[in-house]
Amino acid sequence: MNNMLALTTAAIAGVLLGVLFFGGLWWTVRKGLTSTRPVLWFLASSVLRTGMVLIGFYVASGGHWQRLIACLIGFVIARFAVTRLTQGGVHASNA
Repeated sequence: MNNMLALTTAAIAGVLLGVLFFGGLWWTVRKGLTSTRPVLWFLASSVLRTGMVLIGFYVASGGHWQRLIACLIGFVIARFAVTRLTQGGVHASNA
């Protein structure tokens, strides 16, 4: 039972990391498009978001590959959720 709790905790951590990463990406794109220095926004955001996620994966896994996989699954679930929530009626059209 303790193993299942650890896997669930790792998956929840993955979801939170995914929301942070992809929500931050969405926010960065919105800010970067209207900024006078978009390169600075995109570069700083990329380094910060990637660093946070790598550290988060390391901490959440605790040296166990099963927890790392659970965290990654949570991260991917968050990717789909954030993508779905931030679409906002914007559709790409191929002309």
